[in-house]
Amino acid sequence: TQQLYNFVDKGDRSVALRPEMTPSLARMVMAKKGGLPLPLKWFSIPQCWRYERMTRGRRREHYQWNMDIWGVTGVEAEAELLSAMVTFFESVGLTSTDVGIKVNSRLVIGEILAELGIPEEKFAATCVLVDKLEKVPIDAIQGELEELGLDRSVVERLTEVLTNTSVDSIREVLGADSAAVKQLEQLTGLCDAYGIGDWILFDASVVRGLAYYTGVVFEAFDRKGELRAIAGGGRYDKLLETFGGDPTPACGFGFGDAVIVELLKERNILPSFETAGFDTVVFAMTPELYEAAITVASTLRKGGQSVDVVLEKKKTKWVFKHADRIGVKYCVIVAPDEFENGDVSIKEMEGGEQKSVKIDDLEEWATANSAQSA
Repeated sequence: TQQLYNFVDKGDRSVALRPEMTPSLARMVMAKKGGLPLPLKWFSIPQCWRYERMTRGRRREHYQWNMDIWGVTGVEAEAELLSAMVTFFESVGLTSTDVGIKVNSRLVIGEILAELGIPEEKFAATCVLVDKLEKVPIDAIQGELEELGLDRSVVERLTEVLTNTSVDSIREVLGADSAAVKQLEQLTGLCDAYGIGDWILFDASVVRGLAYYTGVVFEAFDRKGELRAIAGGGRYDKLLETFGGDPTPACGFGFGDAVIVELLKERNILPSFETAGFDTVVFAMTPELYEAAITVASTLRKGGQSVDVVLEKKKTKWVFKHADRIGVKYCVIVAPDEFENGDVSIKEMEGGEQKSVKIDDLEEWATANSAQSA
């Protein structure tokens, strides 16, 4: 709640700006009361606010891509989410040498706490203290340990376990029959099947949010170590119960826009966004051919192209400059002589080559020359 962006509005009402989307999704699922067919796969890109100190990659206002899967109990759901995340990274030019995804499970630390005799009700508070050890020495949290009634040796044992960075090493600690080990082995196998195994690494020190999550947790990070976490998520099977709903398995992740933009800038691969996203500009050389130009544009769109129609009477020179400015590949000219013969003229903007294409063949041409087919 310390990061909640809350205030009193002009109607003297206490209000808060949305810090994240998952609770809203939980309420929407609960409102349907079993009316939704499961599994439910959901994504959203909401605007979120958090009242925190602004640093590189951390803003008080940001957009966050969320992906969630509800109704699947197994780690097949987590593997699907991890695959989607990696697909995005690859689509913007990042590789597994740029970004890694640390994976852990609540079951790991849960089994260790059970071995040490730590009661379930102290789980969350213990996780918070362990998380602090990344930033401060154990002596700095001695007082908090005593408040929880925990012996220093407990945290020392936890710290020893949390330095493990492979499933093989955690298997040696917990044993081959451990539920945590079996879960992580299954997830690792699924990630290999997705072809994303080189992005995934086990790291028992990922404990942030374990008070909230109930199973697998994961966190995408910059391998150079210059930026904070890029994205994070995990399984939260008990969330719906906190709102009074029925137990429903669920997992998901949040992926803010701030850190990824910094990373793309750092790697010099941030898209310029200078182009308008069109494949082709269509224009009629005379007002009488405008309706024909609309028909041509509609045909190209059916073929999969994104088309910008010149809506006003313009000179050919202006149209070509416009096509260059918005970065299209082609300019389709509907001219009187060609149209009378059932043709249009298509200019390839990069090389300047111009050719005639039959109007009846335009949809096929568009399909072969759209961005989607590239």
